[in-house]
Amino acid sequence: MSFTTRPELLGTFGMVSTTHWLASQSAMRMLEAGGTAADAAVAAGFVLNVVEPHLNGPLGDVPILVRPAGAETPVVICGQGVAPAGATIAHYRAEGLEIIPGSGLLATVTPGQFDAWMVLLRDHGRLPLSEVLAPAIHYAAHGHPMLPAVANAIAGLADVFRQEWPTSAPVWLPGDQPPKAGELFCNPDCAAMWRRLVAEGEAAGPGREAQIEAARRAHAQGFVAEAIDDYLREACVLDATGERRKGVLTGQDMAGWEATYEAPLAVDHAGWTVWKCGAWTQGPTLLQVLQILAGDDLSSLDPVGPEMVHLTTEALKRAFADRESYYGDPALHDIPVDVLLSDAHNAAHRADIGERASLDMRPGAIAGLEAQVAAFLDRAARRTPEAGVGAGEPTMEHLINQKGDTVHIDVVDRWGNMVAATPSGGWLKSNPVIPGLGVPLNTRAQMFWLDEGLPTSLAPGARPRTTLTPSMAHGPDGTAYAFGTPGGDQQDQWQVTFLLRLIHHGMNLQEAIDGPLFHTGHLQSSFFPRAVQPGHLLVEPAFPEATIESLRAKGHKVEVSAPWAAGRLCAVARRPDGVVKGAATPRLMQAYAVGR
Repeated sequence: MSFTTRPELLGTFGMVSTTHWLASQSAMRMLEAGGTAADAAVAAGFVLNVVEPHLNGPLGDVPILVRPAGAETPVVICGQGVAPAGATIAHYRAEGLEIIPGSGLLATVTPGQFDAWMVLLRDHGRLPLSEVLAPAIHYAAHGHPMLPAVANAIAGLADVFRQEWPTSAPVWLPGDQPPKAGELFCNPDCAAMWRRLVAEGEAAGPGREAQIEAARRAHAQGFVAEAIDDYLREACVLDATGERRKGVLTGQDMAGWEATYEAPLAVDHAGWTVWKCGAWTQGPTLLQVLQILAGDDLSSLDPVGPEMVHLTTEALKRAFADRESYYGDPALHDIPVDVLLSDAHNAAHRADIGERASLDMRPGAIAGLEAQVAAFLDRAARRTPEAGVGAGEPTMEHLINQKGDTVHIDVVDRWGNMVAATPSGGWLKSNPVIPGLGVPLNTRAQMFWLDEGLPTSLAPGARPRTTLTPSMAHGPDGTAYAFGTPGGDQQDQWQVTFLLRLIHHGMNLQEAIDGPLFHTGHLQSSFFPRAVQPGHLLVEPAFPEATIESLRAKGHKVEVSAPWAAGRLCAVARRPDGVVKGAATPRLMQAYAVGR
């Protein structure tokens, strides 16, 4: 590919790529101050809470891959909170629910993001909490130029805030008016929360780790948890079903949870090793696609030709059918990960791919788990548009059934430490603000099912099977990579295209990002109302017209998007000689890579 929108950045000191330029520059400030990739990633994460509040917030969730300099493999920090003690299927069914709403207080799990950032900072950073939080506190307290997308989101929900979520109105509607794009926007309550966390940390004494631990306690057991507990005792708010309901999260749920470490999953493909988080995320779908396509001569295929798109799409359909049949929280269920990533299981998937687009769901067979497959196929059949899912007038409850999205951060420092993280949840569209904190709760519980006996069944203490899915890889020449994207169910779809372009077509980071992208809706959506679009394939118009027509001839239900509409990929890399690289998507004109 001869054209890119931006150069692939090269340097030797450090490289950052995030979904907003202010976060990227704030992260780079930490590197310049002598901090590590962990310090930089944490600083960026908190800035993204401020500048992209329609996509993430401090009471959300985050999975993190961190690879210390010299380490053979990365480790996972799980910042995905769990279902509260009161989150039982019986309780939700008694509330008249068949599926969990995409908004409202019953969609909330224990906030996990803050504690995960603190664990990363404590164990892999060098800078004090006050320094790392300083950029985010500045932008929250003194203002940042509001993105048009944030202004539009707030304007569209202004009546909801005034009429149904009155705690949100003072934060998002200063002077009772939606803010305008480009205007300075402040969130003083959020800034005050972070300042108090820093102050309570510093009260523990001069030790950096002691301060971080004190801030963790203040969040999980102190004033943050108390504010959430106090609000939820009485709050009863409108959710996406059009009903008002109380939540079940308590301060005790927060006090009983903390971020944890675990090993990543990995496969080898064409001389590369690729790492993802476990089956409590959708990350293994990317690994399955690599396994499904392992025997194909992908390097001989045109990266924007119909054969490449068809093969990848059909592999994705089968991997996502496995996701819905078998994935879940490995801490509570025996997830057959070894089988799912095995050569034999994925070779069977590859043998099932023909020249025509498949229009039905095709999970792989695993002996003894036939009931899980049957349950998935039944759910999928009931969630197609033909079955009426998503129908209805644009009433108030539909205004608050708006999907949020996600942000992403990749960092590599001069020593070779790397971080890839995908923060999300706690966005302004899906829950009211907690009084005094300036930010809302998450809605990740919508990814549970209210059917008994499944790996994804709602249960106290269970992690929802999240869509959040950062990535790391190691090439045959010793180059290390960190990458990811927002996008819900599309995250691993866009990432696998990006990765295959690196591996099989020799593109650099920016070329692989800038090339036209595609994704399929032929999967059980992770978000309320959990719809399925059989045969759907979205392609960007930069694909050759011959490719688009050939895909239609193969039976794909092709939707051509607006230009530059798919994917928000970010990526960094480090060669064995110490050269660092970075790239970021031009889509939405927000993401930037910076480095030197």
